[in-house]
Amino acid sequence: MKCVYLSMLNFFAAAPRGYEYALSLELAELGAAEIKESVAGVYFSAPLNLAYRITLWSRLASRIILVIYKGPCENPEQLYNAAYCIDWQTHFSNKSSFSIDFHGVGGFIKNSQFGALKIKDAVVDRFRDDGCPRPDVARVDADFKIDAHYRRGQITLGINFSGPALHQRGYRSTTGEAPLKENLAANMLVRSGWQQAPKDLLDPFCGSGTILIEAAMMACDIAPALQRRRFGFEHWLRHQDADWQELLAEAKARASIGIKRCEIKFYGSDIDSRLVALAKRNVQNAGVAELIEFSVANALNVTPPVEQGYLITNPPYGERLGNVTSLLQLYYQLGDKLKAEFGGWQVAVLNSDIELLSALKLKADKQMKMYNGALECAFNLYTLHANSTRRLDPSQVLSQGGEVSEVATAFSNRIKKNHKQLSKWAQREGIDSYRLYDADIPEYNVAVDVYLDHVVIQEYSAPKSIPEAVTKRRLTDVLLVLPQAIGVDPDKIILKTRERQKGTNQYQKLDATKLELITTEYGAKFKLNLRDYLDTGLFLDHRLTRKLVGEKSKDRDVLNLFAYTGSASVHAALGGAKSVTTVDMSNTYLNWAQDNFELNGLKGKQYQFIQSDCLQWIDDCDTQYDLIFIDPPTFSNSKRMEDSFDVQRDHVKLLTALVKLLRPGGEILFSNNKRKFKMDSEALSALGLSITNLDKQTLPLDYKRNPHIHNTWLIQHA
Repeated sequence: MKCVYLSMLNFFAAAPRGYEYALSLELAELGAAEIKESVAGVYFSAPLNLAYRITLWSRLASRIILVIYKGPCENPEQLYNAAYCIDWQTHFSNKSSFSIDFHGVGGFIKNSQFGALKIKDAVVDRFRDDGCPRPDVARVDADFKIDAHYRRGQITLGINFSGPALHQRGYRSTTGEAPLKENLAANMLVRSGWQQAPKDLLDPFCGSGTILIEAAMMACDIAPALQRRRFGFEHWLRHQDADWQELLAEAKARASIGIKRCEIKFYGSDIDSRLVALAKRNVQNAGVAELIEFSVANALNVTPPVEQGYLITNPPYGERLGNVTSLLQLYYQLGDKLKAEFGGWQVAVLNSDIELLSALKLKADKQMKMYNGALECAFNLYTLHANSTRRLDPSQVLSQGGEVSEVATAFSNRIKKNHKQLSKWAQREGIDSYRLYDADIPEYNVAVDVYLDHVVIQEYSAPKSIPEAVTKRRLTDVLLVLPQAIGVDPDKIILKTRERQKGTNQYQKLDATKLELITTEYGAKFKLNLRDYLDTGLFLDHRLTRKLVGEKSKDRDVLNLFAYTGSASVHAALGGAKSVTTVDMSNTYLNWAQDNFELNGLKGKQYQFIQSDCLQWIDDCDTQYDLIFIDPPTFSNSKRMEDSFDVQRDHVKLLTALVKLLRPGGEILFSNNKRKFKMDSEALSALGLSITNLDKQTLPLDYKRNPHIHNTWLIQHA
């Protein structure tokens, strides 16, 4: 197969997805011909001198590939032949090391390493068959890089003309957390319209200063690759160094003139002083320090440095950069500030979380997609009209399209009403943890629990008929409303998602970030863990049931089964029980129960903690008790249980076994949370038991809105 080399060379400018349109315009402006957009890049043609210029001046491309072969490739032999047909000795010396960058899989290419190995073999064989010593293969920092791209039965082979990634301009050596690539910052500036009509620019979340530096380099006519020390073509045998040096000299002269002529000012601030210090070092390296003014400041305290300008920024997003509720509040307050103080400004914001952008409550002129690495982001443009203000209470959440949502307002009003009533009630009761809201309004299907000065939100699974976007928007409303409605710090709001559990135990581990508090309940103290598990260590709806256990425990032997963290056991011990036996399958929760005992100063041999399958333990037990409290799971098929357990199906069998452990005159308090649970009174009466329903007596005020999940019975010998 004959390989042809023309004076007009073919290239591929690679770039992240979403850059293609802007990159094609940039290439056209630089003089490229035969421009054709592709996936994650643009094909173009140019003579060698212009290819140098594009490599030096492209602000958007990630790398420039000189294409030297493109053809069909259906099997390993075709791949080998495609690489072998190229006269590699005319491209690089056998004294230069080389490497293969192979992209794409499919068909016979199962992994990129296989493709790279085939091409390496062909290159080495071609050198050998031409009578030359073989060049060395380098895994890293090769002198000469061959680029291969396989897609849909086609192989494209080329030379990495530009070398290391072009976004590495050379002005920064370190970055802050979640760094912004230089060509992404450049793309933001291009797509925002700033590059076409530059004005004074502000970035209130400047981080290491990338957006401002890229803007300053544009304004000063500084070639983005001017400070780079390495290019791929330097070990290419057809490289024309004199032409390249002439272009470099021209670029240096343009930069010197551009810096002197630039009248645009740039302003950057960040709340992190370390990042601001880093940004100052970066602008020094870039040679634009005299144009950019930095300060350490909270973005919500930044005032417009000029009457009109551009605000282009990449605010924090993602859980690792902040609590989701705090971020929502930040975005809401930022939107409020922009509306109030930045009239006449153009604003552009990059973010991967559409709900955070919606919290700005600004109407976007344009919405675009951009990729920050593999992360898909939204890039929204806004025009802030002069004299535009907003002074709404954030609890009056603007849900969609700038209009006040009636259901959001209803949710806000309900939360305020509940808080006013229940906070006073809780204080009188001697408790500091309670349920504030439990899906009172169907559109907001969440439970909100107060634990001292913290709030835990549990999001129930939404019906399949409700679109996911609607569910997310409503959750955003909840998170925005709560801090102002009840005066809680956004950082002290914890969000959890509760889904219907199928075939699992009742306890779910979430993460390993502890947030432990001590709560008080009728004189008892309990350790809470608000983050690690779906449940916090204390079932609030059983509060009065636990209190009843304590009231019935005086001088009695008490058994607590499926004990969880032993809260009922603590009440029994504080109530004067002669002995308390606490049984649960989980060592984690038994240890937690022992911590609760120590927290209340309860020590002694009369308090026993037993790790066991409760159902099996009941069958094996030969001890009798005066008071038995049992709160079994609705359903469980733990690996450590021999059989599954269903409270509706198995409650008669369970209580029949428990009666054998009950002394004459003893009592069983039986509780569960299964909706529509029906006690088989007839079967239990046949066993000689009397059954008294205690639902109303043991249902706390904060759970009266949802009584169907609370079931409690007192069972005694007739």
